[in-house]
Amino acid sequence: MAGEGSLEAKHSLCVLKFGSSVLECEADYRTAAQEVYRHVREGEKIVAVVSALAGETDFLLDQAGAVGGEAPPALVARLARVGELRSAALMALALCRMGVRACAVDPHEMGLEAKGDPLDSDLCGLDAENVLARFDDHDVVVVPGFTAGHAEHGVVTLGRGGTDLSAVFFAAQLGSRRVRLLKDVDGVYAEDPAQNPRAERYGALGYEAAEEASAGLIQPKAIHAAAAGNIVIEVAAIGHHEATVIADVAPRKEVPLVWPPLKVSLLGCGAVGAGVLSYLEQRPDLFKVNPVLVRHPDLHSSEGGALFTANLDEALDGDPDLVIELIGGSEYPADIMCAALRRGSHVVTANKAAVARHYDALHACAEAGKATFSYSAAVGGGSPILETIARVRADAGVGEIEGVMNGTANFLLSRLGEGWDFAAAVAKAQELGFAEADPAADVDGHDAADKLSILIRKAFGVAVPPGRIYKQSLRDIAPGEPQAALARGEVLKQVGRCSQDADGSIKAEVRIEALPASHPLAGARNEENRFLVHDRAGQRRAVFGKGAGRWPSAAAVFADVMDLQRSLASAGGASAAAEPAMLRMSA
Repeated sequence: MAGEGSLEAKHSLCVLKFGSSVLECEADYRTAAQEVYRHVREGEKIVAVVSALAGETDFLLDQAGAVGGEAPPALVARLARVGELRSAALMALALCRMGVRACAVDPHEMGLEAKGDPLDSDLCGLDAENVLARFDDHDVVVVPGFTAGHAEHGVVTLGRGGTDLSAVFFAAQLGSRRVRLLKDVDGVYAEDPAQNPRAERYGALGYEAAEEASAGLIQPKAIHAAAAGNIVIEVAAIGHHEATVIADVAPRKEVPLVWPPLKVSLLGCGAVGAGVLSYLEQRPDLFKVNPVLVRHPDLHSSEGGALFTANLDEALDGDPDLVIELIGGSEYPADIMCAALRRGSHVVTANKAAVARHYDALHACAEAGKATFSYSAAVGGGSPILETIARVRADAGVGEIEGVMNGTANFLLSRLGEGWDFAAAVAKAQELGFAEADPAADVDGHDAADKLSILIRKAFGVAVPPGRIYKQSLRDIAPGEPQAALARGEVLKQVGRCSQDADGSIKAEVRIEALPASHPLAGARNEENRFLVHDRAGQRRAVFGKGAGRWPSAAAVFADVMDLQRSLASAGGASAAAEPAMLRMSA
């Protein structure tokens, strides 16, 4: 029902389904959340439909039998659904930790109704407006699959694999034409790939053929519902670029191409670096990590068994495919990154100072080495502001950007508004990992100016060094001023602004401003970042997310890493597809 109330006209909506095959333990929620974040970065609104953790539904069904014997099916369904309700809450918690605006919604809260047998019902109703309205304040709505309300039985379940049906139903009701089912395989295979490593995968399947080919992988009721609603189903693995597309198409087979893991050099293992390392260690199928560069190797250890070194040459040994720079500073990291890019190593960094001050040199080295240079985490942390600017610039063009773009400064102003002493607020920010030992970059506006300089480059293609941007320091705030502002219904915020005049000149500044409480930027709390991007057609886009802390920044860095991995695999696949089939088979 893509009617007037659907999200179709305002946003791109994608339904992602995470089954128990990819949710085997609590740690998998972080991996799944990273997959969701990938789509958020691309500007999509997401409905994430989740199954219970692996084995939990079987446990609950066994428990129902042990305690209730031949219990009424409606009572069994009431217990069996518990795993999905719990799973939805855990997924939303994992997303919020990363800084993604997410909420969890239970069936009764959105009018999700079913009819039929209590343990094998069919979905029949949803308050779509209720769900769509939640996207006003959230980028992701997490919902439990497999279960719904019922007029007679109260609650029911949808049969084995019912989360597949939930995902297709949400897509149809919310006006989306696409469902992506995340499984433990990267598509539907003609035979078991565990038995035959050269088994062919279907690149595309028609609905009828998919029911037979995917037996045991996709619930048949879900395929029938997709066919009836002309919903495209993608069967994919987390982090992979390949998928089987199920639609009204002719079947097509292909031999999956296996690519060796990328060799990665990780430079720095502080708060953000440790988070990135944990992501890398969760995907040994995709990444092989060199000894990690740190100052004091003896003080570090990792669950995945990574090695540590204080020797840069050892960290960069063997011409790595990818260098992740997280050591901080400006000149020294820029030298390392330039050398790596010239050699042809791809580089990902969160270092806004190095990017802002050496933008031209870094990009020139990337071009010379035919390498990719990515730095999404340098501005906004977990807020995908650079991706948003790229889309706006390609569309109507960027007119102005304004934002609360330093999470540490925002945290400090929040504490000052509560009556904290400035020194105590700084000490707390340092304790939580938001502020460095020397907080001057955040307090005096240098960090925000670095980010503005990068934003100006991305939005307008103009070089404005950070040193030319006016900066107002938090130290200039008079005692009691934050509390006085609150008493007036205002909030003090460190706001960065940049715009381009008709003659091409740039205006940019970082100021402490008293914003009305109703202003979109005024709602930023603690380490949150908020940006408003005004295009030249008069439209405004808001980008919210956490801008400081281990997990939001690590998520943004790792998202760049995964984008690169998928891009290289996709390019390699396209290149291999152009070769003669016999040559590929003999390789």
